[in-house]
Amino acid sequence: MKIQRPTSETAHVLAIDDDPMIRQLICDYLGDYDYKVTAVADSREMLDVMAKETVDLLIVDLKLPGEDGMQITRKLRDDSDLPIIMLTGRKEEADRVMGLELGADDYLTKPFSPRELLARIRALLRRARAQETVADSLSRIRAYRFSGWELNVRLRRLVDPEGQDVALTNTEFNLLTAFLAAPQRVLSREKLLELSRLHNDEVYDRAIDVQVGRLRKKIQGLRSKERFIRTERGSGYVFTSDASAIR
Repeated sequence: MKIQRPTSETAHVLAIDDDPMIRQLICDYLGDYDYKVTAVADSREMLDVMAKETVDLLIVDLKLPGEDGMQITRKLRDDSDLPIIMLTGRKEEADRVMGLELGADDYLTKPFSPRELLARIRALLRRARAQETVADSLSRIRAYRFSGWELNVRLRRLVDPEGQDVALTNTEFNLLTAFLAAPQRVLSREKLLELSRLHNDEVYDRAIDVQVGRLRKKIQGLRSKERFIRTERGSGYVFTSDASAIR
């Protein structure tokens, strides 16, 4: 089933939920604020819409028939930076963190306030526009080099001083590029959350610490005495090495 409410288009929001009442609620409320809204029941219908139209933001229910919200998020995040809000009736923190680690940008627990959903959509679309500016800057940089390491930005490839590839997740790559673009400067958790596409919320302040910890382990190694990422208590993190941009 597909419900669509055409409006004066500012952004196209695609919602996937198997509950027709939730689909209608999202269409009606967001439509009143001049968003173009398409609401579908499953991933097959979602793919049909995305094959024909440009989508600016995705709202996806965690529990869906066939492919669930986790699977949809994982597949989309492999090749897209489309902002994603995940909906669920579950309240466990583990589910929220799992959704975010798979690439969701935000999370709402049912029953949710349509007004809060609108606020989160607006915030994510603002963030996406800011990230486009960052992406424009990165598009002019071919690589970063630091202490014998090289990060090829276009290939998203990190090579250590011995010439070995070091695999990075999307979040780790985004974090490392943020650090390398501003070496020896304090980057707040809020800024790192924004640049790494993790949800900016008190509950998830710990999530950025976990991601920084994982990145730190990958670029430090057992034999290296250099500590590239230093924690500034109460402020954020500093990338301690010099870094040069190759254009």
